[in-house]
Amino acid sequence: MGPQFLFATGIENSNPTIQNGKLRVDEMEKCGHYQYWQRDFELVQELGICFLRYGPPIHTTFLGPGKYDWSFADTTFQDLRRRNIAPIVDLCHFGVPDWLGNFQNPDFPLLFAQYARAFAQRFPWVQLYTPVNEMYICAQFSARYGWWNEQLTGDKSFVTALKYIVKANVLAMKAILEVRPDAIFIQSESSEYFHAENPAAIKPAEVMNAERFLSLDLNYGRRVDSTMYEFLMDNGMTREEYHFFLGNQLKQHCIMGNDYYKTNEHRVRADGSSVAAGEVFGYHVITTQYHDRYRLPVMHTETNLWQGPNGDEAVHWLWKEWANVLRVRNDGVPVVGFTWYSLTDQVDWDTALRENNGTVNPLGLFDLDRNIRPVGAAYKQLITDWNQVLPAMSACLQVPIVMPQDSNEDWALEQKANVKAASADKSTAAANSPSADAS
Repeated sequence: MGPQFLFATGIENSNPTIQNGKLRVDEMEKCGHYQYWQRDFELVQELGICFLRYGPPIHTTFLGPGKYDWSFADTTFQDLRRRNIAPIVDLCHFGVPDWLGNFQNPDFPLLFAQYARAFAQRFPWVQLYTPVNEMYICAQFSARYGWWNEQLTGDKSFVTALKYIVKANVLAMKAILEVRPDAIFIQSESSEYFHAENPAAIKPAEVMNAERFLSLDLNYGRRVDSTMYEFLMDNGMTREEYHFFLGNQLKQHCIMGNDYYKTNEHRVRADGSSVAAGEVFGYHVITTQYHDRYRLPVMHTETNLWQGPNGDEAVHWLWKEWANVLRVRNDGVPVVGFTWYSLTDQVDWDTALRENNGTVNPLGLFDLDRNIRPVGAAYKQLITDWNQVLPAMSACLQVPIVMPQDSNEDWALEQKANVKAASADKSTAAANSPSADAS
């Protein structure tokens, strides 16, 4: 199929533990995907969508070091390939298997990389990956807010989780590239901004606005600023660990995915506490900040809004987010994709999965009975209207995708070989090093 713009949706597959590890919150189960997965894939096709954020449930697939149960993944991924839907494979979405414990485990990065390599070997036709979803949010909610998994609070536990999560992502990218040299990694990461409520809140807001970049700074090997360096060192990161991130140069294989919701902007008080600010700057302004920092192609990887009492609130939000995407793109930022997340309604996200209430959140393109919502119809029309226009606007703002059914074509094999040869060329290492574009 060749280069194109990535219109996507996703199957919500969060699976953290709560209640001190006693309860697993499995969104695939709560949303009925294990039962209706075939219908879900049909719905993706009915919308005209070719890209799906999707991954096997890690807690039932990764059984131990070198031990995997691929039965569900084999069935579902074979069907995705048959339908020629390209998965953006989400290998770790807020949880780990019980036997691994949580994100304080120093063995997690290496073991996860082995899992990622095993997946890539089993499904060599897969090109697109999000190894670890929302690294910053995962560390925040698990190890600073005390909501999930280890349920710890404090800066030291946050830094510990963050360094292991990002290291796992980096090692997984390296492992996948050994199997699939032309793999593309889309870092689905929450794009945040912290607004000072008053002059006394300026300093804590500045610190928070520096912290929001930590996961991507480390992932892309970008030097953090002096305040953040001291913060990392003071809370358990070693110089050796920090230099591990600086020494890994995988940025050239990446697309920066920005997730944006109404809850991503915050009002900071003088005491450092914060509350949701709602949409103040919006996706356009905040994504431009992230792009100015990392200079990578961008994909809008998550957004949604509840279908409210008028029935058109989510439709209006879709229009607003798409208008922001076009504005960013027209300003010269290389935006290559857009995602409404997720395909169906979700469950218990109104409490950020902290409570097991069974509350249905009307956020999806379809409800849990698989009936289309107004935003689903609007997204289908948006894709129809723009799918042929965007490639014509600029051939430079498209991704060199190998669709599942094309993976063994001669041109696709040649692309893999060319990328592998280019990656092995050490003469370009200096030009591609983080120091070449770090500030």
